[in-house]
Amino acid sequence: MRSVIHYLVLLVSVNFIFTGANAQQYTLLIKGGHVIDPKNNINAVMDIALINDTIAKVAAHIDPATAQKTIDATGLYVTPGLIDIHTHNFIGTIPNRYLNNSYDAVAPDGFTFRCGVTTVVDAGSSGWKNFETFLDQTIKHSKTRVLAFINIVGEGMRGGPYEQNLTDMDAKMTALTIRRYKQWIVGIKVAHYEGPEWTPVDRAVEAGRVAGTPVMIDFGGSNPPLSLEELFMQHLRPGDIFTHAYAKVKGRMSIVDDNGKLRPFVLEARKKGILFDVGHGGTSFSYSQALPALKAGFYPNTISTDIHTGSMNGDMKDMLNVMSKFLNMGMPIPELIKAATSESAKAIRHEELGNLSVNSVADIAILRVEKGKFGFTDAQTKEQGDSKLVCEATVRAGKVVYDLNGVTR
Repeated sequence: MRSVIHYLVLLVSVNFIFTGANAQQYTLLIKGGHVIDPKNNINAVMDIALINDTIAKVAAHIDPATAQKTIDATGLYVTPGLIDIHTHNFIGTIPNRYLNNSYDAVAPDGFTFRCGVTTVVDAGSSGWKNFETFLDQTIKHSKTRVLAFINIVGEGMRGGPYEQNLTDMDAKMTALTIRRYKQWIVGIKVAHYEGPEWTPVDRAVEAGRVAGTPVMIDFGGSNPPLSLEELFMQHLRPGDIFTHAYAKVKGRMSIVDDNGKLRPFVLEARKKGILFDVGHGGTSFSYSQALPALKAGFYPNTISTDIHTGSMNGDMKDMLNVMSKFLNMGMPIPELIKAATSESAKAIRHEELGNLSVNSVADIAILRVEKGKFGFTDAQTKEQGDSKLVCEATVRAGKVVYDLNGVTR
C-alpha cells in the first residue's frame, strides 16, 4: 500500500513539473505595448515573447502564465533595438589622434542602451592599418553590437594632415581588410578631405566594388565647393550613403539652396538609390536645411548621431534627442522608427537586424513620448518642441540592459 501511495505522489510531482515547464515556456514577455516593427508592417498593440536571446512569438495576446517574467509595456512603444549607423567608438589613450584610438571617441555601452540603441556602426575611425586594434580593444569588449565602416585612409581618422594623404588611400588593402573581417566591417568611409580632387571618393567606391559593400561619404570641403550633383550622379552607386545630409557648412554644397528650395538633383539622386543619413555631429545638422527639406517631404533614409565627446555635449546630445528633433519637425513616429531600425539595417546590409521577426535576436527598445516644452538646437538656432522621446528600457539579446524607472522589475 505504501509503495502505491509513493508511486502516486511521484506521478503527481512529475506531472506538476512538466505542466509548469510547459506553462512557462517563455523566459520574458513584453505585454501590452504599442509595437512598431516597420519591416513586418506591425503598428498595433501587441505582445512579444522571448525564449532566452530569441524572439519566439509576436501576437495580440500571449498569456502571462506562459512566461517566467512579464514586463507591462502599456502606454509605451515597443520597437526593434535602434541602430546608429554613424558613431565614433575607437576609444583609446593616445593623444592628438582625434577619433582614432583617442580620448574624443566614446565607449559604446555607456551611451547606447540608455537610448534604446543596441547596434552602432563606427564611421571610419579606424583604417585598414589599425582596425585590428579597434576590434581587440573595443568591439570584442562591448555588450553593444559594434560594426564598422573603415576609413579609406589607412591610418584612419587621425585628423589634420593625416586625412589629406592621398598616398595612404589604398583601395586594394581596404577591400582585403573588409573581406578578412566581414563579420564586423560593413563598408568604407570617406571623411574630412579638403580639396578639389575626387580621388578619395573614387578609391573608396573602388574598394566598395571589390568588397561588395557600400560607401559612406562625409563630404569634406573645397573652394569653390565640389558639386553634390556630380558626386551623386557620376561617382556614387545605388546604396551608397551621403551622411550629414542636413548640414550647412562652409566649403560644402548643401541639399537646400539659399532660397530655401530643395535642389532638384537631390530627388534624382534618391531615385537612383543614394541614401541620405542624418549624421548630426557637432555642426553637421542645420535647421535651415532640415525644416525646408522635411516640409518638401524629404525625410532621411537613416537617422544617426555622429557621436563623440564634442557632439554629445553640444547640440546633438544622443540618438533620442536627434529623433525628437525630427518628431517635432513633423516626421511621424513609424517613419522615425523605420529610419532608426529596418532602414538602417538595410543600409549596412544586415537585414537580420532592426526587426522583431520570430527567430530574430531579441534586441528591443521600450520608448515613451514625453509631452512638455522642450528646446532643440543647432549651431546657430533654437527650436521649440512639445514632444520628446525617452527610453524606458532596453533589451539586448534577451537581457534587460537598461531600465529607467524599474518597468522591468
